[in-house]
Amino acid sequence: MEVLLWLLRTATLLAPPILLSWLLRTATLIAPLILFFLAFYLRPHHRVNLPPGPKPWPIIGNLNLIGSLPHRSIHELSQVYGPIMQLQFGSFPVVVGSSVEMAKQFLKVNDLNFASRPKFSAVKYTTYDYTDIGWAPYGRYWRHVRKMCLTELLNTKKIDSYEYIRVEEGRALLFGLYASCGNPITLKDHFSDFTLNNITRMILSKKYLDKSKSKELKKIADEWFFLNGGMNIGDSIPWINSLDIQGYVKRMKAFRIKVDPFLEGEVDEHIARRHDHLKNEFVPKDIVDVLLQLADDPNPDLKLSRNNIKSITLDLFAGGVMSPTTIIEWALSELLKHPKLFEKATEELDKVIGRDRWVEEKDLPNLPYIKFIIYETMRMHPGAPMLAPHLARENCKIHGYDIVQGTQVLVNTWSIGRDPTLWDEPNEFCPERFLGRDIDVKGRHFELLPFGSGRRMCPGYSLGLKLIESGLANLLHGFTWKLPNHMMNPYDLNMDEVWGLSVYKKVPLVAVAQPRLPIHLYTNVI
Repeated sequence: MEVLLWLLRTATLLAPPILLSWLLRTATLIAPLILFFLAFYLRPHHRVNLPPGPKPWPIIGNLNLIGSLPHRSIHELSQVYGPIMQLQFGSFPVVVGSSVEMAKQFLKVNDLNFASRPKFSAVKYTTYDYTDIGWAPYGRYWRHVRKMCLTELLNTKKIDSYEYIRVEEGRALLFGLYASCGNPITLKDHFSDFTLNNITRMILSKKYLDKSKSKELKKIADEWFFLNGGMNIGDSIPWINSLDIQGYVKRMKAFRIKVDPFLEGEVDEHIARRHDHLKNEFVPKDIVDVLLQLADDPNPDLKLSRNNIKSITLDLFAGGVMSPTTIIEWALSELLKHPKLFEKATEELDKVIGRDRWVEEKDLPNLPYIKFIIYETMRMHPGAPMLAPHLARENCKIHGYDIVQGTQVLVNTWSIGRDPTLWDEPNEFCPERFLGRDIDVKGRHFELLPFGSGRRMCPGYSLGLKLIESGLANLLHGFTWKLPNHMMNPYDLNMDEVWGLSVYKKVPLVAVAQPRLPIHLYTNVI
């Protein structure tokens, strides 16, 4: 700083007025930057013991090291710097855990300290200012909404009461596939119809038979996942956020403008028909009905506003539609690549179910190989390859390293699923690896965390599992599946990914179905 002052004094004595004016303006601009860099590089690092990691560049930090598939880029870095490492995303420190032990430290041992979320631009626009279940910051509001979700919206009794919807929509899925037998089918279209109709009937008491409307709703869910999973540079470097370099903010605003009239209309419609529920307690209540009822409670822990109801509704809708669809598509893709595993699955189904009926939810506990296929799919293709970011609420130590308050924390479940100390031949799809292992996906075993763990675990995981298990079991039981004739060898099936809050197949799966059960089961399916 003394050198800078000396240069300014010398320039004052020697420079002509025009040059002097230019120098003063330049100094005014660069002095804050010089001070920032001096403070950053000369700060007393010995006072804190940060996790290891690559040296950050000025301004951008380590963003230059993150590619189009961030979970893979971060995995490669963890192979160099270890299971706990610190990165710098622009102005913000980010700590990544890439092992079972680190996941346990962040999600169990120190769960309360990491129970909050960072505030990203996308979340502001897609969750009505951070008021949904998944992204709301830790506090009284989030605790109230989480409790409400677990006790009123997605408890076991409530989910079981919707079984008739799952049965009817499962039969509709099978009927639609049967009608398309012998022709190439884009599986994602059928799967997403199945999950969309399940979710909209649960939340809104509606099934959208209009193809254009259902297509629009699926686009809403897809865009919600994309925006909330994308890496907006402006979130890491706030002073350039207004420039919207990637166009994300424009898309976020457009999303809000598009989805809000739809949600407004649904809330108005539910309010208008509430007198039917008041007159007849036997009229089924959907999730929006329950939310409106909770909002009327004279002594709630926190009052639910109209925007709160819309935010929670959108959260449940988007998550319920996209996650099961993605897992089912990945599972069937892996089975098409491994025909022998396909045969083992159908052998189990024939033995347990027979060929004279469809799979029912009560059968699922007796189909362990189907469960192992789903677990193995979630290991290799986790719905959230990096769990939604957590935020350190206070300073703490993890394995001797200092985690500073305000640090973002990521758990890379994709890395854990590829850890050779946990899994033999981790890059191979092998459902049998779960045989005899005491492991599930309910957040208790940190080797497999498709739904997270701890306070921030996905509250709708049990519903998602039912949709995935029953959907996949009947797809395998009811049909034989092959790739179209013009396709390559099954082993060469494209398995490239597209990044988002969930990781999708870059090239949607196209296959040909043929019935494998008596014809009357398909003609009487609905």
